[in-house]
Amino acid sequence: MNARLAHRVVVTTLAATALATLSACGGGDDTAPAAGGKATIAGVEIKKDQALHDLLPAKIKKAGTVRVATDVPYPPFEMFVKEGESTLTGLDYDLGQALGAKLGVTFAFTPQKFDGIVPAIQAGKFDVAMSAITDNKDRQKVVDFVDYSQSGSGILVGDGNPSKIEKLDDLCGLKVAVQAATNQLDLLKSHQDACAKAGKGKIDIQTFPKDSDAQLALRSGKVDAQVLTKPAAGWVAKTADAGKAFDLVEDPAAPGGYNASPNGIAISKQLPELTDAVQKALQALIDDGTLVKIYNKYGVPSIAVKEATKNASVD
Repeated sequence: MNARLAHRVVVTTLAATALATLSACGGGDDTAPAAGGKATIAGVEIKKDQALHDLLPAKIKKAGTVRVATDVPYPPFEMFVKEGESTLTGLDYDLGQALGAKLGVTFAFTPQKFDGIVPAIQAGKFDVAMSAITDNKDRQKVVDFVDYSQSGSGILVGDGNPSKIEKLDDLCGLKVAVQAATNQLDLLKSHQDACAKAGKGKIDIQTFPKDSDAQLALRSGKVDAQVLTKPAAGWVAKTADAGKAFDLVEDPAAPGGYNASPNGIAISKQLPELTDAVQKALQALIDDGTLVKIYNKYGVPSIAVKEATKNASVD
């Protein structure tokens, strides 16, 4: 299963409490930018950079708006603040507001089904998409990417990490929960040979229909860990029981997660000036520390890139 689709089922039952917790942790002081004005995102005041604004295509400067497609919900990247209402939040949304403030335009998000996002950009309905889209060679043929994160599989453990798991090899001989038919299940299966070569027991892989079912098994001590996408793992660790239920394992050798791939802001190939402006604005947010603060708000600072690259994927 595509990692983007596998992630979709995560955390849906936690959404309401998670968002309430997020506000309590300091997300509630965020303000979206007024047209050409400043914004406060993740506690950082962001102001328009005139030199970056000048890089924008004439049509964007005239409209004052960048039309952004996004597929909601997909925690922690995009969520509704309240079920049944249209106000958005999430990592992608916050980053979009920060980029808009820096560029002096409004990043206007509109929900769009994931499989229709790239065709909608090609048809000129949107300028940009921010929806945790994996940058790959096939997509690069029809859109350009400004890459803003690296994300792969992560390890979620119980609060305090009772089994002292620090890396993928530490799962050998342990009971590990995973959602069926996902890249994460493939990762665990492919690691069995490494366990055998190291003289350790095989991973006791226990599959579940949903990530939330796997988390219940972890809560009850029936398994030692769960493997899921790292952004989802970080979000669950930060928000479940106000951060007291689970911990995220941070392996320094795999900061973005195992088998990490770049996520990119997809931009119309008809707007190369916009790609250039977004790339430079993102680099400015990296350089001043804003990007990591946005990611930290959602529990995954380690997936933030250190350099704003264009079309980074070689796969």
